[in-house]
Amino acid sequence: MKKILVTGCYGQLGSSLKREFDGDPEIEATYTDYDTLDITDREAVERFLKDHNFDVIVNCAAYTAVDKAETDEILCSMLNTGAVGNLGEAAVKTGSKVIHISTDYVFSGQGFRPYEENDEPYPQGIYGRTKLEGEGLLTSFCQNAIIIRTAWLYSEYGNNFVKTMLRKSETDAEISVVADQIGSPTYAGDLAHAIHKIINNKEWHPGIFHFTNEGVASWYDFAKAIFELSEKKVKVNPIPSSAYKTAAKRPLYSVLSKRKIKRTYGLEVPYWRDSLSKCLRILAGK
Repeated sequence: MKKILVTGCYGQLGSSLKREFDGDPEIEATYTDYDTLDITDREAVERFLKDHNFDVIVNCAAYTAVDKAETDEILCSMLNTGAVGNLGEAAVKTGSKVIHISTDYVFSGQGFRPYEENDEPYPQGIYGRTKLEGEGLLTSFCQNAIIIRTAWLYSEYGNNFVKTMLRKSETDAEISVVADQIGSPTYAGDLAHAIHKIINNKEWHPGIFHFTNEGVASWYDFAKAIFELSEKKVKVNPIPSSAYKTAAKRPLYSVLSKRKIKRTYGLEVPYWRDSLSKCLRILAGK
């Protein structure tokens, strides 16, 4: 029996992990969020971990409001950097392993080929910088940690691009979507399954890994696929990033290479449209 702690359990990935772990009789999972464990409180984290003696901590908690982060740097840093260090420091003291979720925003987004794990990070905003600093603080305390960078996450839970598009389809016959930002839509259920396989693997391989669904798309492509697969009649107009002003700069290219995680853990990664279709069927109750 493995004892697992999942922080940030109300989020998309935390909710997906609960569904994933519920079917495994060999996992005893504890789920926390801000109302049950304040991970920005170093002493509270240490007490909690000592009281429960977890085998693995999966940190899904993060400040993810990318635009708001530009004017809320203190709280963003507390959650994305300080709290990650708290978990890493306490994990070393209690002998727990750590899986921490990070982001494509640690890169500049100016690349032209899929980013490898050892490519030089160059975040363009507060969110990406605090996430990168969290990675560094974690590994300074806990050399046994696994960091998984992901991107463009969506699911049946919480707020995300897929659910926003579905809501817009109820009121708008025509929308405009950015067409020059390229990445890989990632179904949180697939990432949860990958984490499950890593936990159950006979060998633990610490380090940085990338995980997204297979294939690439623009946000325009993503929106078109959502309406096509859900049979919604909405016209989608492609626009450049310059026509959609945001407080934080978005990566123009954030495709992540998955070669390392597939090779190391023997993962088969689904194609993004197949996983999108699965998520849409669940949302439609089919």
